[in-house]
Amino acid sequence: MEGATLSDANLTNSYFSSSFIGVNGFGSPAEPKYSMMQVQEGRCRSVTVNVQLNELKMNILNSPTSSLFSDFGALSISQRRKVSVQTLGHSIKAPNPAASEFIPKGAPRMANMAQSTVQAFPSPLFAHPGLSSSTAAALAPGMSLSAGSSPLHSPKITPHTSPAPRRRSHTPNPANYMVPTTASDQGAHIIQKETVGGTTYFYTDNTPAPMAGMVFPTYHIYPPTAPHVAYMQPKANAPSFFMADELRQELINRHLITMAQIDHSENPDVPSEVDSYHSLFPLEPLPPPNRMQKTSNFSYITSCYKAVNSKDDLPYCLRRIHGFRLVNTKCMMLVDMWKKVQHSNTVTLREVFTTKAFGDHSLVFSYDFHAGAETMFSRHFNDPAADSYFTKRKWGQHEPPPPRQHAGLLPESLIWAYIVQLSSALRTIHTAGLACRVMDPSKILITGKTRLRVNCVGVFDVLTFDNSQTNHLALMPQYQQADLVSLGKVVLALACNSLAGIQRENLQKAMELVSINYSSDLKNLILYLLTEQSRLRSVNDIMPMIGARFYTQLDASQMRNDVIEEDLAKEVQNGRLFRLLAKLGTINERPEFQKDPTWSETGDRYLLKLFRDHLFHQVTEAGTPWIDLSHIVSCLNKLDAGVPEKISLVSRDEKSVLVVTYSDLKRCFDSTFQELQAAASGSL
Repeated sequence: MEGATLSDANLTNSYFSSSFIGVNGFGSPAEPKYSMMQVQEGRCRSVTVNVQLNELKMNILNSPTSSLFSDFGALSISQRRKVSVQTLGHSIKAPNPAASEFIPKGAPRMANMAQSTVQAFPSPLFAHPGLSSSTAAALAPGMSLSAGSSPLHSPKITPHTSPAPRRRSHTPNPANYMVPTTASDQGAHIIQKETVGGTTYFYTDNTPAPMAGMVFPTYHIYPPTAPHVAYMQPKANAPSFFMADELRQELINRHLITMAQIDHSENPDVPSEVDSYHSLFPLEPLPPPNRMQKTSNFSYITSCYKAVNSKDDLPYCLRRIHGFRLVNTKCMMLVDMWKKVQHSNTVTLREVFTTKAFGDHSLVFSYDFHAGAETMFSRHFNDPAADSYFTKRKWGQHEPPPPRQHAGLLPESLIWAYIVQLSSALRTIHTAGLACRVMDPSKILITGKTRLRVNCVGVFDVLTFDNSQTNHLALMPQYQQADLVSLGKVVLALACNSLAGIQRENLQKAMELVSINYSSDLKNLILYLLTEQSRLRSVNDIMPMIGARFYTQLDASQMRNDVIEEDLAKEVQNGRLFRLLAKLGTINERPEFQKDPTWSETGDRYLLKLFRDHLFHQVTEAGTPWIDLSHIVSCLNKLDAGVPEKISLVSRDEKSVLVVTYSDLKRCFDSTFQELQAAASGSL
């Protein structure tokens, strides 16, 4: 709409109509008609001025509403320019990129709404430097933390006086959805004027008024568990303030493995630094001499290490190929293709390099590190007794294999979950013009309960690279067909719960076992993958066999996401209370401040000291310690909100009792900590 003008009727029905203005990005039914003119609540509309200054000022300030509409009809609406009127020089100027972003002050109704919202979402305690205005400047061009709230060229600094939490939040205010929009309300918006730094801005206050009787909490609380999560909880005694014990233990184990280090005095063979990686930690011991040796896949001795990259300080997994000399770098073309493959069921390859740090010519593949992952072989095929069904037991026509519940076989739902993930990974890899070539139980990682990731991708492409070939992708279709056969072998091994089932002499017994214990769809899928076909097959061909089981896996994934989000919501509140306690700890019992040794024992600090005793040092009538976590959480939330509730603070000698409100304590708390911050920054 650059350069286009609007008629009076269109301007009246669009620019001043609350029905077309989207609330936090969600428009109303009238939105498609003016899709290029959408504005969000309380934001300056981008306008290019095509009229003279004196006429504009006179019409806006002195004309009635009808005249105001006709004068604004001469304005052309633009998505990238603000109304910028130089009141001193009487000239129109372009926006100044170096100036601070302007967010106008609202009408009294808007101010009240902003005030209630700010109380509900106060400024973060111990604000992280990465969340300040400097972070927005580091984003991509045209992007900011308040994306959508200002033009693309707008500076990324917001005045501290603006209601930033409400303006920047992409989560709609629930009060706005409950305000009915009627025809009488559409013309009730008022043109506001604001002058900042000699520049006058005109904007429309379209903030809806909250309905009468609506009350939102002005403080942080622990909401109850969502019903769709509460009724799926298998344990009725799940903790209410913290995440589930199982999830916590899993995360702790991941952190432990990520931070693990090696004693170099006892392991002199492990170098302290390899290329740009340091702090190497072996992730696997030397493979035992069994049928699944690590060297059987690549025909080279391999080892795996966790290491930290000095460039970004992130942990990575290094797969070392012992004694391999890279003679040609043309294979890096395939490495670059693998770097672009990003999928939730593959381990991403980051870089490949050669090194002599291990005392020989070694080739190192750097992958993303997934702490706590184990291979499918170690999880499902590490039991020698499982092979007895094929090596010792002789089946005949009158002696069928035992049923699944007695044979220790895997549930079919778990096998289909693996099939969906592995086929999804193959689909992405084949679409990129590559082949997996490592579809093997020893190269498939399992994290958590059922999450799969295909590991060591791209290794075969480098080790078997042929410099004599002109088209290095010519054999990819053949390798992709081999991937489907390998997928069938993995599925068959899972169905038999034994690697012996994929051996040629046991294939018939394995299929009989599948036919008796599993569905025909699983049997047909295995036969399709293992049977030679005259035409080129695709991984998409097995989608009809998966069928509606795909939706089952999608539903399970989303339910798992709901549970984790519920646990995350608890930790959000816990993090806020921790920051509150950290601030309180910097004030209480401070030995000296500004050369005053009694600073923490006088004035407002004394009240905070007594409040600390009220929190943690309660005793029963018998004089024993009274420990109640709900009491601590409740009092901290009331302090953070500053509620008017009164409490009695008793001195340690029990000679003085002070009756104060939480709002008084919050005022003392904020002023005292601001004093400490000012001294720390050198302002005092």
